[in-house]
Amino acid sequence: MKTIAKIALAFLGLYLAGCVPVAVTAAGVGMATGLSHTLGGMVYKTFTTPQANVKKATYGALNRMQIRVVDTKRNGSTELITAKAADREIEIELEALTPSTTRMLVVAKKDSGILRDSATATEIILQTEKMVGQT
Repeated sequence: MKTIAKIALAFLGLYLAGCVPVAVTAAGVGMATGLSHTLGGMVYKTFTTPQANVKKATYGALNRMQIRVVDTKRNGSTELITAKAADREIEIELEALTPSTTRMLVVAKKDSGILRDSATATEIILQTEKMVGQT
């Protein structure tokens, strides 16, 4: 009886050993779904909203934050908005992935691009997200 219990315990230990990495991965994925992805000061978010609606919401967010839009350019399916706030140069890229899906990339540069301010970039995306909900 003790031998069977030991074998069962060993099997159970091996079986459950694979659950820890799965649980850690699931927790990481769950935490990332709320906002955006950050890579080197560049903050991304994909919206299930047409590009025109995200653009309107972005302008509303920038206006709410009192960030001045300097320039807007279009290149194919990508809209590039350049803005300025104090000593930060902000670049916002809105890429239409599909007619109803838009990827937003925000980069806030400080000190002539040497430093990147991901907190400001994140806040622009959060404010845009709020405005998308209102449109």
